[in-house]
Amino acid sequence: MGGRPVARSQATGSHDGGNQGSGAIITVLLRPLPQVTGANKGIGLAIVKDLCSQFEGCVYLTARDEEKGLETVAALEEEGLSVRFHQLDIDDEESIAAFKTHLEETYGGLDVLVNNAAIAYKGSATEPFGEQAENTIRVNFFGTLAVCRSLFPLLRPHARVVTLSSIVGFLPDVNGDEPQAFSLREKLSSEELTEDELSDFMNQFVERAKDGTWREAGWQSCPYSVSKVGVTALTRVQQRAFDDDPREDLIVNCCNPGAVRTDMTSQRGVFTTEQGAEGPVYLALLPHDVEEPKGEFVWHNKQVVDWVKGPLPGPH
Repeated sequence: MGGRPVARSQATGSHDGGNQGSGAIITVLLRPLPQVTGANKGIGLAIVKDLCSQFEGCVYLTARDEEKGLETVAALEEEGLSVRFHQLDIDDEESIAAFKTHLEETYGGLDVLVNNAAIAYKGSATEPFGEQAENTIRVNFFGTLAVCRSLFPLLRPHARVVTLSSIVGFLPDVNGDEPQAFSLREKLSSEELTEDELSDFMNQFVERAKDGTWREAGWQSCPYSVSKVGVTALTRVQQRAFDDDPREDLIVNCCNPGAVRTDMTSQRGVFTTEQGAEGPVYLALLPHDVEEPKGEFVWHNKQVVDWVKGPLPGPH
């Protein structure tokens, strides 16, 4: 398939049966102007507030829903926080392009990007499994990939990229039928894996989900989990590219924020959104020229986890 994404819907917003995560992505311009996009609630909003509290400057928030995004910005301003807004839908290529143009023309570059968007279907969802898989992979994986491909050329030296993963983004969660699952895990963790090859794997899962043979192909029975495995593998691929980039000190990591009480989790979880924001903000503000973490799967408590073998620290 040459890394081509599954067909992208022009419709935006939550899919029937799905639950839109806390905004699209988060971007921060640390030097001239902090920017936060797609963070009108949940963990994203908590990250906005945390960033605002840690340095002077105006955080730039974007969201898929312009009206809700502007309402959130107004509420934050009433709290004394300096925030601006730009619409962004990671499931819409024109929206991504417009945001890139805005950043490039207004600021000339980008210093921090936090990928925060995701959808997840409830266990009670009645949509066919193949439909759930297609929608989830399109938004969570291919939407994130599209944003990265668009905005990475704007990254300045010492830029930081953070992608929100999950406990179910742990590689051993690829636990369908063996030996196919073992083969998938080996390929997804390969140091030679490319973005196009990873995209092909994500498309393969969608195809197998539609024809009912995903477990025989080695995949787990949770599209959200597959999407988070995908973005975590993508983080590793991207760091290898950053290591060869002429721009100095580019770092990307992914973070499991923990079981946070949000709309996506139906308010079931161990942590508050403020606690869930701690790990992503730590990674977003890594100082210049750190040796690690780079291209890592980082726990909410800032601990680096072996994505391939574990073990996983608790609590989750």
